[in-house]
Amino acid sequence: MSNGYDYDLLVLGGGMAGLPVAMKCAYSGMETALVEEDLLGGTCLNRGCIPTKTMLRSAEVANLARRSEEFGIDIDSAIEADMEAVLDRKDDIVESIREGAYENVEENENIDFIEGHGVFTSQHEVQVDDQTLSADRVIINTGARPAKPPIDGLDAVDVHDSTDLLELDAVPDSLAVIGGGYVGCEYAQMYSRFGADVTVFQRGDRLLPDEDPEVSEVIESAFEDEGITVQTDAPVTALSETDSGIRVDADGAGAVTVSDVALATGRTPNTDGLRLEDVDVSLDERGFVETDDSFETTADGIYAIGDVSGPPMFTHSARDDADLLYRHLAKDETISTENRTVPWAVFTDPQVGHVGLTEQEARDEGYEVGIGRQDFADQGKPKALGETEGFVKLVTDADTDELLGAHVVGEQGAEIVHELILAIELGATADQIADTMHIHPTLPESINSAAGGVHQPS
Repeated sequence: MSNGYDYDLLVLGGGMAGLPVAMKCAYSGMETALVEEDLLGGTCLNRGCIPTKTMLRSAEVANLARRSEEFGIDIDSAIEADMEAVLDRKDDIVESIREGAYENVEENENIDFIEGHGVFTSQHEVQVDDQTLSADRVIINTGARPAKPPIDGLDAVDVHDSTDLLELDAVPDSLAVIGGGYVGCEYAQMYSRFGADVTVFQRGDRLLPDEDPEVSEVIESAFEDEGITVQTDAPVTALSETDSGIRVDADGAGAVTVSDVALATGRTPNTDGLRLEDVDVSLDERGFVETDDSFETTADGIYAIGDVSGPPMFTHSARDDADLLYRHLAKDETISTENRTVPWAVFTDPQVGHVGLTEQEARDEGYEVGIGRQDFADQGKPKALGETEGFVKLVTDADTDELLGAHVVGEQGAEIVHELILAIELGATADQIADTMHIHPTLPESINSAAGGVHQPS
């Protein structure tokens, strides 16, 4: 062991960053302790990415079944969600993946897996229940949980968060979703397709405020076409129980009464209860661990990766955190997250895929901007699929023609965008993308068309 400690490395939290960094460091020969008080896989596997996408698929199938006449298919019976079956399918898929995680940890001879809540007692010591473990270096990967906004009456009513919504065994009659970001939009559409009457309350002036405004417009239009009520510029101010349900009061939108309320107002870090103040680990004003671009905290030998250190809070960025830190700890490589390309997606229907700068962000940074756009409504494959909502939009540096950002909103947008992620990583130009042969008829050929439009007069 290093310097007489029990372990070379102790990883506090077995989420989608902590688990892979522990596994990789252990395989490289580092004696590693992995501490987890809940389930391996963290939010993504157990309460986030995998279960939500599994249930969104069930909702998508229900929606397609209701649209069957568009495709010449006659379904006579009513389309209803069997929530017990939906949840069983979700649980089976999650369990099958989680079992693999536990098996991998068990098979790794250099990992000691300790179940329990870890608390720092010094910069090199963590107490887990009745035992104290020491390590040369410690990684914090304790994640985040749903935040509770300051709303009058919130603590007096029964509301759902993103975890609860994965376990409802019956479809709510009516659902108010507070928050119009990624999580709120995905759940709103899911439960609308399951049969709930859904209203989304968004504090800002549009849904998905981190996206290009044109993307937000497409999603809002799609929601309204499906019967989802969207209230923007409508911060919720109060919740109260009534004889007929839960009353939701919002500035600018009046009041509605619903059977259920769901919170989708961001995440708060799981840093309370770790006694970080005792080991000189600084937190920001929201409670996230402060780190530099190589994941080092303000305490020597202590690192933080994943959601606990703040945005970007995605599984793929957490996995990249883990890979970078592994290369630093096990291979002594110099690492940095500076200028890292972090794409993301929103799994609404239509889907959103995003990488790089928006048009406004590029202008704000001083670029002369070129824009290429291709609407799916003018392409053959979207017409054949009956999915013509949305577009591909490319943002380029007009001086160099290099791609600065890309936005895909439409059928399979989260899949299509990967070509553009690679293009940005490789410094590709719009001309190079336009000159690359794309298969016809496919959805990605819209990228080819959008790139060709960058140099066309508007």
